[in-house]
Amino acid sequence: MPLSRRLHLIPLLMFAVLLWPLVLDAASTSASDTRPRIVAFGDSLTAGLGVQAVESYPAQLQRRLDSLDYHYRVINAGVSGDTTAGGLRRVPWILNNKPELVILELGANDGLRGLPVDQTQSNLRQIIRQLQESGTTVVLAGMKLPPNYGQDYTASFEAMYQMLAKECQLLLIPFFLEGVGGSSSLNQADGIHPTKEGYEVIVEQVLKVLRPMLNERVHKPTTAHKQS
Repeated sequence: MPLSRRLHLIPLLMFAVLLWPLVLDAASTSASDTRPRIVAFGDSLTAGLGVQAVESYPAQLQRRLDSLDYHYRVINAGVSGDTTAGGLRRVPWILNNKPELVILELGANDGLRGLPVDQTQSNLRQIIRQLQESGTTVVLAGMKLPPNYGQDYTASFEAMYQMLAKECQLLLIPFFLEGVGGSSSLNQADGIHPTKEGYEVIVEQVLKVLRPMLNERVHKPTTAHKQS
């Protein structure tokens, strides 16, 4: 194959690699599975970069929900490297999955690139509005940045999630990486992406926010559930 053609194929191959987890997840959702869907919508922290697919937080969340008798299907819609702008473009795909609930974890890559906070906030607001207009419940996952990005920028970035949660009346996970960020034992060698054990901690943080809401819904066959 000529070199020029091989070079043209590289972007396509990279795109396919990024989307492959989504294709697998969609294929694994059989038509007979009528459970309401929770879509984990995010970047590499949701996709599970660097760990096995079964070790990612959406996969572990699925197992925890199953063990607690919450009858939901969790779909991993994480794409490594995704920004809020990329997430905004993916909203139609998310809605095609007909989610009842979306856990929105985006913005970290915007912050690490130093993008304007108001731009990130605008993108997140548009994502949230489109999801809410479809009747989807949104849970927002807050993020924080390392201190080397400057006090003003990091403070504005962190406050953005609180402002959006209040403005759009969302449940908020105050810090998605609470108890994990900065821990050498719970993160991979890059110091950014959690290990399997790190994702276990994250799942418990997510459940603290989800369980009160899920307890009010009707997708459990019994009134009692197993205790965590």
